[in-house]
Amino acid sequence: MAGELTPHVSPTELAATTRALRGAGRRIVLVPTMGALHEGHRELIRHARRLPGSTVTVVSIFVNPLQFGAGEDLERYPRPLAEDVRACREEGAELVFAPSAADMYPEGADTTISPGVLGEQLEGAVRPGHFAGVLTVVAKLFHIVGPDVAFFGEKDYQQLVLLRRMVRDLDFPVSVVGVPTVREPDGLALSSRNAYLSAADRPRAAVLHRALRAGAGVSAGGPRAVLDAAWAVLREEPALAVDYLELCDADLRPDPQPGGTARLLVAARLGTTRLIDNVHVQL
Repeated sequence: MAGELTPHVSPTELAATTRALRGAGRRIVLVPTMGALHEGHRELIRHARRLPGSTVTVVSIFVNPLQFGAGEDLERYPRPLAEDVRACREEGAELVFAPSAADMYPEGADTTISPGVLGEQLEGAVRPGHFAGVLTVVAKLFHIVGPDVAFFGEKDYQQLVLLRRMVRDLDFPVSVVGVPTVREPDGLALSSRNAYLSAADRPRAAVLHRALRAGAGVSAGGPRAVLDAAWAVLREEPALAVDYLELCDADLRPDPQPGGTARLLVAARLGTTRLIDNVHVQL
């Protein structure tokens, strides 16, 4: 299968393929992406390929219109399908699913999944409706592909938490695995949107990770010390417009407790490019 790696475009065709593979005793592993694959996506595929047993790795490539709001970058989002398929082949993925919007959302489709209260906070407060779009498309991918395991990056940490809740609440028979964020040498989290950064803004973007590291580095002082240290670094970059900087517990509830695990999350804009990042914090 990996030799040709012709992308499947029909949900019905792919579902039949994965059903047959499961019937033959193979475990199905899914790596959902929006394409424009970079080293972070490749790392997700590598994690999938390292699972023990007889597995088949499916990489989906679909720019999901439901998760883009008005004025966001749906039309200019990069779609280098040939290069993406080549990357999947190089990493050993067996199947690629690259449907069109019409394949995924036939005319008249209007059912979506509500992400609940958390879906309206942090990223959800800045991008209304975003997580309803994310959960809806992932739920459809789970139904079409029927994976036993699915891999997602921790860079989109709120997305990861919401997906795990959806799987729990709606009884999906799939294990959701988070993979640590892959970074550039200066700490910038890899993202397909990094390509939008201007030559002047690219080195400035590393301030996000420096701020998160500064906050995590003083965690013994408690939540206030973490936030103060992170804000101090962010304020060093006047070109940065911060949407939010928040310290939450591992499930993204407010007011993390001393002695517990927490997550420090940031979102900001440099020019026309919006960036997000997060780090684990041990209080």
